[in-house]
Amino acid sequence: MIETEHTTIEKTVEKKPKNNLYATGKRKNSIARVWLIPNGKGDIKVNKKELNKYFIRPLFNMLINKPFETINNNNFDVKVSVKGGGLSGQASAIKLAISRALVSYDPKFRVALKKNGLLTRDSRVVERKKYGRRKARRSFQFSKR
Repeated sequence: MIETEHTTIEKTVEKKPKNNLYATGKRKNSIARVWLIPNGKGDIKVNKKELNKYFIRPLFNMLINKPFETINNNNFDVKVSVKGGGLSGQASAIKLAISRALVSYDPKFRVALKKNGLLTRDSRVVERKKYGRRKARRSFQFSKR
């Protein structure tokens, strides 16, 4: 509690339970921070919104749920904080972070997740534009006459 001359302000700090599992994932310019809560109902919240409200396209929802389908276990609640990039990069970053958190929960999951390529960080990023060119590789239009 902070007291000043005229007002009293209470600071509330949200404490997370110690049994939560934390992991991060990256893809393109997106960074996802994921907290897995064991013994949950399978709820996934992305930036304090329901998964279906944040990612409207079913493809992204399927991508994010793939780690749980791989291990045949969806008894986790997931809280995600993601920033940067577009929706595709964010969905892939969340998928990687969930996979890493599941491995930290139970190392037996590693074999199945690794086999399906869910623990590999996709290192492809946008190539920078070069001088003397229109884009990264595209040249200016050539005119003979």
